[in-house]
Amino acid sequence: MGRDLTAPRDLTALFDPRSVAVVGASDDPAKYGHAVASQALRADGRRPVHLVNRRGGTVLGRRAAPSLSAIGEPVELVVISVPGSGFEAAVEDALACGAKAIVGITAGFAEAGPAGAARQRAVVARVREAGAVLVGPNCLGVADNTTELYLASDRFAPGGTALLSQSGNLALELQLRGAPHGLGFSRFVSLGNQADVTLVDLVEDCARHEATTAIAVYAEDFGDGRAFAGAAAAAGKPVVLLTAGRGSASARSARSHTGALTTSADVVAAACRDAGVELVRTPREMTVVLAAVSSRPGPRTGGRRTAVFTDGGGHGAIAADAAEDAGLDVPELAEATQAGLRTVLWQQSAVANPVDLAGMGEQRPLSYADAVGHLLAAEEVDAVLMTGYFGGYAASEGGLGGGQAGGSVLAEGETRAAEKIVTRLAESPKPLVVQSMYPRSPSCRVLAGAGIPVFAATEDAARALSAMTRRAARSGPELAALPAAAAPLRDPGYHAVRGLLGAAGVPFPPAREVTDEAGALAAAGEFEGPYVLKALHLLHKSDAGGVALRLAGRDDLLAAYRDMRARLGPGSYSVEAMADLSDGIELIVGVNRDPRFGPVAMVGLGGVLTETLRDVAFALAPVPARRAGELLRGLRTAALLSGVRGRPAVDVAAAADVIERITTVAAAHPEIAELEVNPLLVRPGGALALDARAVLG
Repeated sequence: MGRDLTAPRDLTALFDPRSVAVVGASDDPAKYGHAVASQALRADGRRPVHLVNRRGGTVLGRRAAPSLSAIGEPVELVVISVPGSGFEAAVEDALACGAKAIVGITAGFAEAGPAGAARQRAVVARVREAGAVLVGPNCLGVADNTTELYLASDRFAPGGTALLSQSGNLALELQLRGAPHGLGFSRFVSLGNQADVTLVDLVEDCARHEATTAIAVYAEDFGDGRAFAGAAAAAGKPVVLLTAGRGSASARSARSHTGALTTSADVVAAACRDAGVELVRTPREMTVVLAAVSSRPGPRTGGRRTAVFTDGGGHGAIAADAAEDAGLDVPELAEATQAGLRTVLWQQSAVANPVDLAGMGEQRPLSYADAVGHLLAAEEVDAVLMTGYFGGYAASEGGLGGGQAGGSVLAEGETRAAEKIVTRLAESPKPLVVQSMYPRSPSCRVLAGAGIPVFAATEDAARALSAMTRRAARSGPELAALPAAAAPLRDPGYHAVRGLLGAAGVPFPPAREVTDEAGALAAAGEFEGPYVLKALHLLHKSDAGGVALRLAGRDDLLAAYRDMRARLGPGSYSVEAMADLSDGIELIVGVNRDPRFGPVAMVGLGGVLTETLRDVAFALAPVPARRAGELLRGLRTAALLSGVRGRPAVDVAAAADVIERITTVAAAHPEIAELEVNPLLVRPGGALALDARAVLG
């Protein structure tokens, strides 16, 4: 898994070709060749645009060539929109004419079954042999507003977002939703089957594209998901992902808790978090996040502590809930900040957080700006969410449906307040997002024109603010490189897995594998009790009564062995030294190998309650110790690690170190489909692995 990210592909011929030809150009509006040809001719003055139709004649009022060879000169980019039976011949003609980039609109390849997949592989081999690149097949075209390249059926408003999509209709919806926020597009690429040019290639190229400030992706098939995460992490620009099918479980053997608990949604979310990708669920949410991360000027500091500022108590309460739902904190403001707010607000204003003008805006519109200035200056505030009626005074003057009388005095005052808010924000490194009942009002347009995101819905404003704060707080990607592959594990038995992990520095109690009573007694002579006895030939030992704990001495051990053998039959058993469980917390550490994203780690509360409590977190493996500690402290039950009801705190740093070692071993062994340590006992003085299991792929 993976690809050489040090040798990115040259896509210049795709986005800025010297000449273009549309094969399958048509006068029939029902054919895609008509739509692409119409768009291509918009930039006829930028580069030669040739229309090709096998019947010759004219298309869209200009002469069409009957074939590419009939053009009589080289063509650098060729769009092919012909019936499936003629696609391969069109590719050969394109390559013969010197094409360095081909856009395959034609469908009927890998998406149509094995025969189509075989045809597709043959086409890709031929294109690569010629040193060219292919987008598609089964795609809807490309566009680049920065080079006036229009080879898709729709127009895209110019802007800074590169849109890479497997859906044409979703791309159109994103364009429509983005227009009110001033969002435009530097590029559009329909991914199609990604037979040659992949999502990874495009993300890498858009990262290098100076006119692109953000990358929006709708993808159902990541191809090499790990490489996508790596490209996004290295992009240096916001990457926003909308994907489908996150809720279904990926195929796996599910012979461990890790396999049973890991779903595709977990894997995609972990990859996005580690790579710094904003994962969204709907086109509306994608638009909201793009508006936030594309805002200018961007915030320079990050943090979750949010001040909610409103002119109505209801709006403030709803916004505070929405902020917390979006992962932000809404703490009470410091007394010094409250005192400062009291100097610019009147007595009935609330100043604890949410901060509520309580009607003062109608008396003095500049109080909006004064309050925002104090909040942006407060040390305990990382971000500000302004919500409510602001915009309504100017809206009533402008005929946009404002509900209150007040005339031009209030409207002018509100506009001056908006201008002053812009000035205050320019002096602050903190993000500000606005929700308004009148987002299209003149005063709100002042804010939006300065790069302050303005939304009609409270939940949109909160989501936008969470995206802005996360991006500002992020110090860099958290995606660790895969280690070099180690010698394959041939024996997935319990003691062999213990040996593999032990060699990597994972601590285990003393243990010996036994198959008879003599072996059990010999083990008791090698290390002191109390003892643990495990039936290794059972998948879920605890559920079947295949684990006996706290066996005080040789007699108890022998009795337990005879009982287990009578109930569970002959097989392999393990005698181990019993660990002190009195002050410990049991964790689970597992790694499941996903077919798209490679090794994915799971950490959480372990032991016999793992699947019942499902308090687990995910990350791409290997997981560095620092990141492992963050995952542990982010669990719902994280308070247990710090000590509760008189219990001492456990050594989280030791647990994090062991997690790094386990996940590194799993990442270095691609033959292991699942690797699990459950439980990993964490005590005040360190961590100890008490059980291990591996499933070979």
